[in-house]
Amino acid sequence: MNDLLCGEDPEPAERVPAGPLHVPVRPGPFGCAARMFRTPLGARTAVGFTDHDRLVAALGREQEWIRLGEPALRALAAPLGVTAVVVDPDLLHKEVRPS
Repeated sequence: MNDLLCGEDPEPAERVPAGPLHVPVRPGPFGCAARMFRTPLGARTAVGFTDHDRLVAALGREQEWIRLGEPALRALAAPLGVTAVVVDPDLLHKEVRPS
């Protein structure tokens, strides 16, 4: 059994991919492009949703999307300097905003 200091939650030992995600996209010159968002502190982040209903609740029914695994989403975002991926963001509460 692990003892926690000051009641803090432990950090995960390793990052586990979230699995297939519904990734919001926008039209681009060569098809579609994953939408990037910003955190409240202004950092750019990619987002993905674990199911279609969560995407619709956050971004609306008209939002186009594609299915990608988390590693593929990270690979698409990396050339843009985006290293963070937020899964199931609560956009209604302004955790993450479009960039």
